[in-house]
Amino acid sequence: MKNRQRNNLFLITSFLLLTVLHFPKSSAQHAITEQYFRHMRYNHVSPHVRIQGIHEINQQEAQRTSHYVFKYNEKKELIEIINYHYHDQRKHPLATIGAHRTVFEYSDAEEIRTFFDKKGKRMTNNREVYKEIYQYDKNGFINALDFYDLNDEPMESNWKIANYRWSKNKKMVIEKRYDLQNNPVNISPYFEFGITGILYRKDGSPKANYNLNEKLEIQENSIGVASYEDTYDEKGNHVRYSYHNAKGKLTKNQWNFAANNQEFDDKGYLIKGAMFDENNELIHKRDFPSVTHIRMANPASKKDTIEIKERALGYLVALQELKPDLMKEVFHKGLAKRTMGFDREKQKEVIRETSYEQMVEFAKSWNKSGAKFPPKPSNKIKILDIYNRIATVKLISDNWVEYLHLVKTNDQWQIINLLWQHKNVDRYPNQNK
Repeated sequence: MKNRQRNNLFLITSFLLLTVLHFPKSSAQHAITEQYFRHMRYNHVSPHVRIQGIHEINQQEAQRTSHYVFKYNEKKELIEIINYHYHDQRKHPLATIGAHRTVFEYSDAEEIRTFFDKKGKRMTNNREVYKEIYQYDKNGFINALDFYDLNDEPMESNWKIANYRWSKNKKMVIEKRYDLQNNPVNISPYFEFGITGILYRKDGSPKANYNLNEKLEIQENSIGVASYEDTYDEKGNHVRYSYHNAKGKLTKNQWNFAANNQEFDDKGYLIKGAMFDENNELIHKRDFPSVTHIRMANPASKKDTIEIKERALGYLVALQELKPDLMKEVFHKGLAKRTMGFDREKQKEVIRETSYEQMVEFAKSWNKSGAKFPPKPSNKIKILDIYNRIATVKLISDNWVEYLHLVKTNDQWQIINLLWQHKNVDRYPNQNK
């Protein structure tokens, strides 16, 4: 009997083991796939435009560079974006996420997006909202977007928009935006387009965005712009955008240009821009610094070294010799000057600050008696480091030890930060000896 029980137990255990080894694992373990992209396709039109990664790279390359991770479920639905895009080229708020992690959840008629920081806590995205809920009609068309706060209450974005509503009209997607009081809102605080009509290409990229009246007719805004158009190359780079009047002709926007052509490197980073007027005549060209090939600064010139010493010592000379004009010359108006002090009431050490204006006043009268410094002051300087347009300096005088930061603006070195303490450490009662 015992042998028969042992045999049965062995057979059951063997069957379970074979089931674990050979039966397919759960879809949750196998379904999630990942893709890595250097960038997201540029969008300055609408949140109706779907997110798309461009310049795909492999996992090994992603470990060495700025990128986004797109995760998909077994239905090939986007379920998560992790943001490792750390290069600092300026982007439009609609073309970025702003959160470290964006989670997508789906139901039959909704797509819910929530945003998390690096520690897994809820945060806002670039629209400064905590949750976005998109709604679909029965044909899968996105017809609504609403914003919510941490308590799942409706909220407005930083553009004072609480919701978007979309519908179809011939080839266009019609967009209307409302605040919490259900008042119509412009496309953004800085661009006067009310009702808009989005025209898409077959690949899902926006081709044109039109300003419309209540009859859905194309109309010009107060500066004569009726539409703007976008062009992308085969890699998804945003290579041109232009502004047009109601007749479709180029016209200047509020920034005084009508079109902008852009050039990108092979990794999708902007390297050149060229602005044009309404006659398609060049107004301005600009080269953008590479974010992938960083050129280090050359060693500091002798001229810079001399000027840094003069500015640093000039601060002490201005105090010692009552020279307020020299004090104005050596200090940047954004000066932050700090030292340690002691709050007798609270019985604790505190940080005390002195402003640019106060330093100029001190130079007028602080050493008027001539008793604040020895007859022949001992002013010593040591340049700790210079990099291009910033420098760190150590000053030692009869009274103080000081660390200075200097910055070079408009071809002139000035002191912008200064941290000092008394040379005699016995002046600090809480000093650990």
